[in-house]
Amino acid sequence: MAELEQSTKPVLQRPPGYRDPSNPVPRPPLRKGVLPPSFQPRGNRKICSSRLCCCILCITFATILFFLGLLLAFVYLWFDPKLPVFHVQSFKIPIFNVSAKPNGIYLNAATVARVEVKNPNSRLAHRYSVYQVDVTLGNDQGTELGSTTLPGFTHAKRNTTSLKIETQLKNQLIDDATGSRLKTRYKSRNLVVNVRVKTSVGLGVVKGFKIGMLAVAVLCDGITLKEDDGGHMPRCTIRTLKWLVVKKKNGDTIVPIFIKKKK
Repeated sequence: MAELEQSTKPVLQRPPGYRDPSNPVPRPPLRKGVLPPSFQPRGNRKICSSRLCCCILCITFATILFFLGLLLAFVYLWFDPKLPVFHVQSFKIPIFNVSAKPNGIYLNAATVARVEVKNPNSRLAHRYSVYQVDVTLGNDQGTELGSTTLPGFTHAKRNTTSLKIETQLKNQLIDDATGSRLKTRYKSRNLVVNVRVKTSVGLGVVKGFKIGMLAVAVLCDGITLKEDDGGHMPRCTIRTLKWLVVKKKNGDTIVPIFIKKKK
């Protein structure tokens, strides 16, 4: 009777979406997230290798510059290059004539200067190009006493050479005021003269090996006839690169003085 009652009971249907807790549904395995193509790293090895190559090249270049600087410093200290020293030994004006003619005042003059050139280097020779010499009056700007040229030569180390510079001026037309002023100053030995030399200086290290030429201007300004009579002549100043002036002070020491270029 009991079995008949159980069979006649209606069977309850499970609602949709029902899951038996005693029989869990297996979950699919987790997958790693995939980044978009634009975010995916590419060529890491190539980037690292290029950076390594750049570092190696930079280190190599810096090392080469360092040793090259050491080599140049050693060469400079070994040879200790110095510019030549110019000194006026004497200056004479054997002819100085201011004459009046019907058409104006004319100046005729002749000068003879002795300039001593010294090479203070103990391991280097000096090479000079052609000397262009101009002699002018210092009191009267623009009044020339003549110009000349001297051939270039090679100056051996620790050597001193004396150059004889002769100039002539013929029939130079001047004004009346300048003529009378020059006569007075010449008679009183107060005539101021400038001797200026333009040349190029190069270095000779050993036979067959030479270093390029450097243009220089030698300024021997403020020479007076009274100083020549007393045997005291001023040293000359060397100007190069248009802004560097080298003067001689305290024996053979070269003292550079930086000046602005005049406009």
